[in-house]
Amino acid sequence: MRRLFTAAIAATALFLAGCSGNEPAPTVTAPSTAAAYPVTVGTVTLTAQPVKIVSLSPTATEMLFAIGAGPQVTAVDDQSNHPADAPKTDLSGFKPNAEAIAAKDPDLVVLSRDSDGIVAQLGKLSIPVFVSPAATTLDDTYREITELGTLTGHGTEAKALNERMAADIDKIVKAAPTRAKPLSYYYELSPDLYSATSKTFIGSVFNLFEMTNVADAADPDGKLGGYPQLAQESLVKANPDTVFLADTKCCQQSPETVRARPGWSTITAVAKGQIYPLDDDIASRWGPRTVDLVKAVADAVAKVPA
Repeated sequence: MRRLFTAAIAATALFLAGCSGNEPAPTVTAPSTAAAYPVTVGTVTLTAQPVKIVSLSPTATEMLFAIGAGPQVTAVDDQSNHPADAPKTDLSGFKPNAEAIAAKDPDLVVLSRDSDGIVAQLGKLSIPVFVSPAATTLDDTYREITELGTLTGHGTEAKALNERMAADIDKIVKAAPTRAKPLSYYYELSPDLYSATSKTFIGSVFNLFEMTNVADAADPDGKLGGYPQLAQESLVKANPDTVFLADTKCCQQSPETVRARPGWSTITAVAKGQIYPLDDDIASRWGPRTVDLVKAVADAVAKVPA
């Protein structure tokens, strides 16, 4: 079961990286006012403000609610668990079903990927679909929030959210202690040592603190999409100063389980107790709660002796 789960994680991560890395930034035609229509974002044109939005992306769900479009969201996928009052259903973003989606009578569907040609399927039903792919940088996040604000008639709120996020992140980073030598880190996606390199969205967060990613050597040319599986021997040899666990919910990993791993006692992060659990959901999404992830990394960095 664990092997299958990890394979799914790796495949999803690679697919997300491919989507976000290869798609050009869509053109945005902003309305003259927040409620002016028609509006066009990329290939999607809406003639009126959507009032029945189906979100099949947990990150998009968080973005929509954060910009004030929550009342327009009538259904979300089975992985959208934040905010708590999001109208969660059994719809899947991984294996979307056109008939099930159409049954919700949406006037806008938001996805993070075009799985199984779902965009074309819904297009045949005259249902507008906006693909908001996984971000690789914070700028991608701000752009997607802006795009959703334009489509939903909440451009002003989207702009305010972006400004607030940018200001909060800037404040957190500036308050972090400076170091003569950068801290190294290992970011764990699963117990069988899948990780994310500095070229991913996760890596961009750690780059804010000028940290060195020990996973970079396992995917130097990006052929693995930035999500390599590390060999234990190479990880022990890399000897990271810190370990961040993004598998606390999915796989019940903790500082205690890491310390109990054979051969890990010589790793500096383990020997010095510099192992930091993260919230899986926050760590895997690129929306408004990225600020919380930045704060978690900053708090960890501040705990490491200079």
